Amino acid sequence: MGTTIDPYDQDRRISATQPLLEIENLTTEFSTHAGTLRAVDGVSLSLSAGEVFGVVGESGSGKSVTALSIMGLIQRPGRIVGGAIRLQEHGDLLAKSHTEMRKIRGDLISMIFQEPMTSLNPVFRVGWQISEALRLHRNMTKVEANEMAVELLARVGIGSPGQRVREFPHQLSGGMRQRVMIAMAMGCAPNLLLADEPTTALDVTVQAQILDLMIDLKETDGAAIMLITHDMGVIAEMAQKVAVMYAGVVLEQATVGDLFDEPLHPYTQGLLDSIPHGHSRGTALKAIPGIVPNLLHLPTGCRYRDRCPAAFAPCARAEPPLHHMPDSTRQVRCWLHHPDPPT
Repeated sequence: MGTTIDPYDQDRRISATQPLLEIENLTTEFSTHAGTLRAVDGVSLSLSAGEVFGVVGESGSGKSVTALSIMGLIQRPGRIVGGAIRLQEHGDLLAKSHTEMRKIRGDLISMIFQEPMTSLNPVFRVGWQISEALRLHRNMTKVEANEMAVELLARVGIGSPGQRVREFPHQLSGGMRQRVMIAMAMGCAPNLLLADEPTTALDVTVQAQILDLMIDLKETDGAAIMLITHDMGVIAEMAQKVAVMYAGVVLEQATVGDLFDEPLHPYTQGLLDSIPHGHSRGTALKAIPGIVPNLLHLPTGCRYRDRCPAAFAPCARAEPPLHHMPDSTRQVRCWLHHPDPPT
């Protein structure tokens, strides 16, 4: 039996009364031959312990770059140019050195990446890859870490785990590889799990199993989960709060109940309208016209206005700020809901 991990030991204890993670005005840029591309532009989010926080939006909205910024994995030509990412008593992660972030990454914060086949190293056995973090962060021996890897594979529902730890990623199915990613993320009982499109390219049955595993992680280890997806149905099932991102900014933030009952931003309404609702054969699904704008050439004013059915004159004059709705925790970036639109 491997060494038992206590997720609530003294130096990992988290407060239930304070936000676990606070992101304030995060700005991440990439230098390209055509100019500087601002992939995340002043994003602010807050997660509590034990909470599932959904981040939704189309491809190119900045969801994944936000997660990579939290993990400290932005590499050249990218760079974080502003803001703060605070992890309770550990302070601002952006002020940490590379060595300090290595101690946090994989231990206090873990990430399930979008494509496990490219995230897992093809030349190392599955067991070695799971046990690496245990040896690094828990000072386990090779034998102890391997035993724990077998236990983790069993926990995520992989049959014959003693055999699977000796196999390479290409020998596993897509669903099994995603379970391996979850086992790796679960290994050190992280306080925060970032899940970037964790069910992409999996069949419906396996998707449900993967989501159940994440809920088990939250309930068993008390982890907060940032769930990044384009699937509003998954958000409805899993999350308590949600932020809707578009072209690098947050357009709306609310509890899941409020967002689904009364979406305020036209983009949020468009996302919800695109969900299949028992359509009969031959009935076309609704789609949002157009595409996410080129971040190097954003439209003037509201960056959604070229696709918005509710756009009016103020939308072209200035970009709306993120407005806190009266008597509510909701936020929306739209002149339709702002008390003082430009004239």
